[in-house]
Amino acid sequence: MPSLIVPRRQAYPPSKRPRHSPFRNRQADSGEAFQHLINVSGGKDSTAVYLLALEAGRPFRAVFADTGHEHELTYDFISRLSERTGGPPIEIVRADFSARLARHRDYILREWPKQGVPDAIVAEAAALNVPTGIPFLDLCICKGRFPSRMAQFCSEELKSLPITLQVVFPMLRNGPVLQWLGIRAAESSNRAKLPFWNRHDSGCMLWRPIFHWSVDDVWSMHRRHGLAPNPLYALGMGRVGCMPCINCRKNELREIASRFPEHIERVARWEAIVSAANKRRVSTFFAALKDPMDVDRPGTYAGIHTVVEWSRTSRGGRQYELFFDGQAGSGCNSDLALCEWDEALPHTLDLAALAPSAS
Repeated sequence: MPSLIVPRRQAYPPSKRPRHSPFRNRQADSGEAFQHLINVSGGKDSTAVYLLALEAGRPFRAVFADTGHEHELTYDFISRLSERTGGPPIEIVRADFSARLARHRDYILREWPKQGVPDAIVAEAAALNVPTGIPFLDLCICKGRFPSRMAQFCSEELKSLPITLQVVFPMLRNGPVLQWLGIRAAESSNRAKLPFWNRHDSGCMLWRPIFHWSVDDVWSMHRRHGLAPNPLYALGMGRVGCMPCINCRKNELREIASRFPEHIERVARWEAIVSAANKRRVSTFFAALKDPMDVDRPGTYAGIHTVVEWSRTSRGGRQYELFFDGQAGSGCNSDLALCEWDEALPHTLDLAALAPSAS
């Protein structure tokens, strides 16, 4: 396994620092010590980085961005990671869209009637533009739609910004910050193009300590610490994150629907809410795909239940095939490693044997 070398802080000339950076008016001091922050998602790579930070023996903080769209097993894994490893507790941040929902509600009541929108639709949409306590759903209500591959606002709004605003910026007031990210070059061609470390727009530094690791290195780190991985892997999930992700593969959606039908039902309820909260009166979890399977309603958009039914076919619905066959498992390109990519597990890997104990 590659050795750990923590990068030294690089002094930046004041003229090269971002205008919004808390460092802009600070005196550059190359001897100033980093504060270390680990981004944790509940997946194998971010967990390996958390364990690596423990081995480094440096004080650090760890943070998890809760979208309200994760599986219960992931929440349990996150909550018990500190207890199982002896590391620092995982701080949880959540995006708050209360102010935006209030502004959008005022806009609906003020402007929609001028646009000829029926009073009943205006009243229903306004009533739905209130905080639900679920960041993912609140964001979709604000936007009047779900995120998509071409409009992937979820990672930025639900993960990057809450971590930056609630954790990174306050830390930067006390000195430079180094974020450790669980990104590996082997995950995808896009991630392979990322630098080993770089400066983020927030003013902190980003470091990818396991960038050159293989997936076997990641599992070896789990074994060395006697840590059982997130149980979702043993249940056939190739990735850990949103349940489901808007970029999931056909076989991944089929597996989720088979093992966790309650999450499909939850998404169906969200589709109904977001549809009723916008003027178009339609919003689907997956990108607006015309339904090629519904001969009784040609041209209608496919909701989550229809797409799940299609996921159980071998070759059904050409338009669906074109969309899903191109999915890489997770199309998230967040440079903060906040979404995990789908990666096929080796057939010889016994997940149950990764740790001697599940405690």
